[in-house]
Amino acid sequence: MKTAVLGASQKPERFSNKAVKRLKMHGHEVIPVHPLHHEIEGLPVVHSLEELPGDIHTLSVYVGPRHIGGEIDGIVKLKPQRVIMNPGTESRELKEALDAHEIPWIEACTLVMLDAGDF
Repeated sequence: MKTAVLGASQKPERFSNKAVKRLKMHGHEVIPVHPLHHEIEGLPVVHSLEELPGDIHTLSVYVGPRHIGGEIDGIVKLKPQRVIMNPGTESRELKEALDAHEIPWIEACTLVMLDAGDF
């Protein structure tokens, strides 16, 4: 299952970095998304949602509501099979856009979902 991590970080203490590592460990094809980095946890980074392939199953969001506005059009165009808004990233604007385009979303923690076998 192809999973993109929007807001992936190179910093090991960040939850987005932990998600990249844990997704890899669970056998998922992971694509980190960050505008500045070139590699995270040994994986090549794409710099924008537009660079992602069209067959993304899950988009795991680690971008807060204050900064997600500029990404919403890209998320809608990507049309992933689901969007996970991790704790602290919940955005009314994003939820409304996803609902309007019939893109399923949940408020959950990627790490907890993986550990529970619910991913």
